[in-house]
Amino acid sequence: MRTDVTFLSAGLKLAGHLYTPDWETPGVPRPAIVVGHPGTGVKEQASGLYARRLAERGFVTLAFDAAHQGESEGEPRALEDPGQRVEDLKAAVSFLGTLDGVDPGRIGALGICASGGYALAATATDPRIRAVGAVSAVDMSRQFRLGADGAQDPAVVAGMLAAASAARTAEAGGADVQRFPVFPATEEEARAGGPHVYEGWEYYRTPRAQHPRSAKALTWTSVDRIAAFDTFASVALIAPRPLLLIVGRAAVTSWMSVEAFQKVYGPKELAWIEGASHVDLYDKDAYVTPAVEKLDGFFAAHLAA
Repeated sequence: MRTDVTFLSAGLKLAGHLYTPDWETPGVPRPAIVVGHPGTGVKEQASGLYARRLAERGFVTLAFDAAHQGESEGEPRALEDPGQRVEDLKAAVSFLGTLDGVDPGRIGALGICASGGYALAATATDPRIRAVGAVSAVDMSRQFRLGADGAQDPAVVAGMLAAASAARTAEAGGADVQRFPVFPATEEEARAGGPHVYEGWEYYRTPRAQHPRSAKALTWTSVDRIAAFDTFASVALIAPRPLLLIVGRAAVTSWMSVEAFQKVYGPKELAWIEGASHVDLYDKDAYVTPAVEKLDGFFAAHLAA
């Protein structure tokens, strides 16, 4: 069952979908999982799919829109603020912990893509999160600075930081909020950008998964926030709580999950999904199903009564 809910994060009202199992166990509180969406995504896409599938396995799950995005509050719109995104996940944990039927001592976190990185950062500094999983985890800072494949020319991020600074000056002078497009305008341009660019474009800009509230552009003031925030900086603090990283074998971003895995010293597992790319794990059943199986076993074991 899905219920529309709202909760506060740093004074902003966030919109979420709470998923609960169809069968009841009166008097027995359930384990719960907060599920964060990819960058530019919304709760109706990948995070909602994983939340629903895990609720079918007996967990209470919460997929929600980050502040400044989707149906959640926050101005300017389409701001990607890593610090706020981490705060949003912690606020979601707080909300779940207040619900009847949820055991506040058995809450986990799951992040997809950008939220995979944010979930690690939130868990590192919030011991209420008893176990953390990530699917196609990305550190947005590394992606902006180094590129999805880790081989980006340093001049690219330098140019983006210069543009972000110029946007701040323009806005201070009274200009409207400055934004840049996240995806190419056409299929031809997307294909020219390579497989990773194209698969992101296909997911977000075609009937495959497009949604009117997903962000098509980000504010330029997002760029310097992202570039300066290292979501893997504190992951050593996750131990002794367990970590599960699920990665597509064909994902160009897989190096980031490997790096995060190497920085964690407690119980951990790096699970490869053969044949899957980064975005395949968002919605393609052939890859989502084995990922959900791994997550189900992981959270069932580590959020046990």
